[in-house]
Amino acid sequence: MITASPRSAWLLLLAGLAGWVASFTLTVERFKLFTDSGYTPSCSINSVLSCGSVMTTDQAALFGFPNPLLGIAGFTVVVTLAVLSVVGVGFPRWVWGGLWLGSIAGMALVCWLIFQSLYRINALCPYCMVVWAVTPLVFVVATNETWGRSRGVMSIVAQWRWTLAALFYAVVLVLVFLKFQDYWLSLV
Repeated sequence: MITASPRSAWLLLLAGLAGWVASFTLTVERFKLFTDSGYTPSCSINSVLSCGSVMTTDQAALFGFPNPLLGIAGFTVVVTLAVLSVVGVGFPRWVWGGLWLGSIAGMALVCWLIFQSLYRINALCPYCMVVWAVTPLVFVVATNETWGRSRGVMSIVAQWRWTLAALFYAVVLVLVFLKFQDYWLSLV
């Protein structure tokens, strides 16, 4: 049984809750848009920060239903494991391994969605960006709990997990800045 450290458990809980709230809010906004074509989502601020522009694309329903439903399901699992971890419940390694695989799938989807937002849709969804921000944190905790006590290549990945997350954030920030630099510089 692997019991997460209190720090890891709380980080997982906060990331899971933030991801769940963002996914739930996006789902509600999307259903409002379904029922009222004139509805302007609360996260549609301007032409760059515009959930409405993102939600109405084919990319927003990759599997035929709104992508945030995946977030609601996935982050529900994260929150459940996190709450149990906060109170000190340990899990077999395969449970952490399942969370790790899920976080890898989440990271792959997030990377694809970032590319789509930046280079195909040309707009940013603030709630989506919350998911972009918390998914690497789930990966960090799941990597540590799954591989942190092992030997070999995966223990190296576990040791460098924060560096990998920082690299992800740095690359995303640079890409977002470069894509919309005229907008960002107009704010100064």
